[in-house]
Amino acid sequence: MRRLDRWLVLLGLLVATGCIGFLSTRHTWTADWSRGARASLAPESVAVLDTLHGPVEVVGYLSPTGPLSEQIAAVIERYTREKKDLTLSFVDPDLDPAASRQLGIAGDGALLVRYQGREQRVESPINERNLSNALERLARGGERVVAFVTGDGERQPDGRANADLGTFMTQVERRGIRAVPLNFSQTRGVPDHTDLVVLASPTSSLPADSVAALVDYVHGGGNLLWLTEPGNEDFGTGPLADVLGVRVLPGVLVDGQGSTLNVNDPRMVVLGDYPFHAITRGFRESTLFPQVSGLAQVSDHDWAVVPFLRSGERSWTAFGGIDNARPSTIAFHPEAGELKGPLDFGFALNRLSPSPDRNEQRAVVIGDGDFLSNTYIGNGGNRALGERVLDWLLGDDVLVDLPTRGAPDRVISLSQDGLNAISFGFLIALPVTLLGLGVGIAWRRRRR
Repeated sequence: MRRLDRWLVLLGLLVATGCIGFLSTRHTWTADWSRGARASLAPESVAVLDTLHGPVEVVGYLSPTGPLSEQIAAVIERYTREKKDLTLSFVDPDLDPAASRQLGIAGDGALLVRYQGREQRVESPINERNLSNALERLARGGERVVAFVTGDGERQPDGRANADLGTFMTQVERRGIRAVPLNFSQTRGVPDHTDLVVLASPTSSLPADSVAALVDYVHGGGNLLWLTEPGNEDFGTGPLADVLGVRVLPGVLVDGQGSTLNVNDPRMVVLGDYPFHAITRGFRESTLFPQVSGLAQVSDHDWAVVPFLRSGERSWTAFGGIDNARPSTIAFHPEAGELKGPLDFGFALNRLSPSPDRNEQRAVVIGDGDFLSNTYIGNGGNRALGERVLDWLLGDDVLVDLPTRGAPDRVISLSQDGLNAISFGFLIALPVTLLGLGVGIAWRRRRR
């Protein structure tokens, strides 16, 4: 009887093992034990997937047996965990050269994402950041049209001069944003298909008709990005400032805290901390703003105005000329009407949209346009901040400018005392200890 019980227990174990093996082929369970869950998708990527209702097809035009296909499959596997109807397939360019030529694919490594009849190409290198950006462009439902006011010396979105915005706009165009010129001397008002209007630092006074067109656009519920500069407050933009409920302060904002980062010109405002807003949520990069105008809020407006750029405690608005040869000698003169900081120079405004086609109207006013120019766009987080501003203005609150999430122990941070201890230990203490051990062992052997 006992022998029969043993055989029954063994049979039960075999049946249970077979059932577990069968279930493992039908159901999967994955746990990410890495620190910060860096082996899984970032929350921003998951949020983008949640906006895609329906199947997503990822097609790789490369050899299915090559090493790059394994790398892509590993990246896509993170996405399929969150979205079951996201599929990956490969097309060998050598077997289908006609399709490759039609898509402009030369060589090995192109990746296309298709959703609801639209497709986007994933930029190289193929990683989570670039793939999520491509998915975000598909989620937008098409290109967003951003109209740049031209005709009065504004910064050009496709210009290559130092003051233009060509480098920045070339990068954001990859995310489904298209820049078009808007000259009010050639057209009446803002076209209906425009998602955002940008007034980027005019260098001459705007005609009254242009200002009136911008005011009408704002009254109608349009979104606006206004980049102003010191000295531009007299360029006829007073009616636009009035309708937004802001005021551009006279003078140049100077800030002494830049000296801690080896920025000797106080007119270069350096920020590392930001007031809380959706634009700056989780943003920790340093940004550089040359030649800034301070901003003030006018009360009794229906806009909700939130500052998201603010100078430090050692800042003020400086009047008069500044010696370019010795800018650090500038001093604060309250008797002349100069205002002491901290002072705001970036406002985010929102309200219920007057237009029945939109739920919310948004606007951003920044007292500097140089930070997005070709000269300064590469400084710190300038480009990332500009992209966040555009995303918020376009209503795309899911920001997918993902940081690289590597292993947390890739970089060792040591204090000077710790570095001295390690240097002493490896260069002096360890050799002396080994030498002492060797001498001791030799002495004991001789005594034997």
